[in-house]
Amino acid sequence: MREDTIVGVSTGAVQSGVGIVRLSGKDSLGIVRQIFKGNKTFETHTLTYGKIVHDEKIIDEVMVGVMLAPKSFTKEDVVEINCHGGAACIRAVLELCQSKGARLAEAGEFTKRAFLNGRIDLSQAEAVMDIIEAKTDLSRQAAMNRLQGNLKTKIIALREEILGAIAHIEASIDYPEHDMEHMNILKVETVCNSVINQLEKLIRNSEKGKVIREGIETAIVGKPNVGKSSLMNALLNEERAIVTDIAGTTRDVLYDYVDIGIPLKIIDTAGLRETSDVIEKIGVEKTIKEIENAELVLLLIDGSKEISTEDLQILDSLNEKKKIIIVNKSDLEQKVDLSKLQTSGENTVLQISALNLDGINELCETIKDMFLGKEVMSRDEILVSGIRQKNSLLAANASLKEVLMTIEMGMTEDLLSIDLLAAYKSLGEIIGESLDEDLIDKIFLSFCLGK
Repeated sequence: MREDTIVGVSTGAVQSGVGIVRLSGKDSLGIVRQIFKGNKTFETHTLTYGKIVHDEKIIDEVMVGVMLAPKSFTKEDVVEINCHGGAACIRAVLELCQSKGARLAEAGEFTKRAFLNGRIDLSQAEAVMDIIEAKTDLSRQAAMNRLQGNLKTKIIALREEILGAIAHIEASIDYPEHDMEHMNILKVETVCNSVINQLEKLIRNSEKGKVIREGIETAIVGKPNVGKSSLMNALLNEERAIVTDIAGTTRDVLYDYVDIGIPLKIIDTAGLRETSDVIEKIGVEKTIKEIENAELVLLLIDGSKEISTEDLQILDSLNEKKKIIIVNKSDLEQKVDLSKLQTSGENTVLQISALNLDGINELCETIKDMFLGKEVMSRDEILVSGIRQKNSLLAANASLKEVLMTIEMGMTEDLLSIDLLAAYKSLGEIIGESLDEDLIDKIFLSFCLGK
């Protein structure tokens, strides 16, 4: 348990009906009793109505929730003061708690205490922030699965397999008279191949996890007036961008998130064309930068007109970019020659009407298939989140392949233990074992305040 008591605001920094000031630590109840007017019995896991007072002056009417150790998020005494959600009320209660001895919590410190006190492991702690930041139902569900411990359970099981292999090696070294070396080597090979197969599935799924968690940077590009802003509005299902028949209306880059099952960070760009307009030229330059950074480019072409040299030049400029060619305005008479868009034979071409929303669902399904594959994902599927966890999986996988190589080369058994232990340690990093304290601090400092 930590010795000091911390306090922080657990609700967002926006005006709302209710704001929560949370305390955690051995003095939480004592601090609240000093500033609370009402029934101070405070039974655990109950709410108590009363007032926060200072020098006999009422600061706010509140509901106080108490969760006594160890049955709380941090496994310490936790008190949550439910204030009115105005900034002045919250600040006054927060400062009053500090004046009575509570220390202002660091970013992520409540979750860090839950981890340090054994309430959750590190993969579950990281899942807490993923739930907070989830932009789609799928990303929320994937994070919730990790919070419930499905990744932790998997990692523990893999480490147990590796530990069993280490035990066989150690037994062979300690009791050479039993002459079990050949059988032990076969056992180690079997374990390594089994664990490698499971790790490689997790590694493959980590790319899906990244997409589900962070979304896809998606740039909508094309000539002026081909319907880029209309497509953005169709995907968002709202009038986010200005739509007119005047070419060059979009002078700047617009950003927004849309949930198509996975989050897309949609970037509506200025039309690509030669222009002498200074402001429009800046917009075109920004568009070029966005194309370079985008993970997916949606190239829009006006299907009611013949394909122009400019259309083909934009297509050529995309080179190896992951892209979908979208022929818009399918509600009008079509003059586009689709064969000209298949020069490489590999381009994905879809016809839509952004105005009538025809083909929008097919577009969304195509994007999901492109990044997640056509295989239906189980809601319980384990999706690793974040580069830190993926790197640990890669390191463990590499160590186990070194074990197989050592066996193939006929080297001594004691060398096998070195790489097996390295794999065991790498997997332990995912759940928070064998990690340096400085790195743990760094991970939690990326969390939001009050969580």
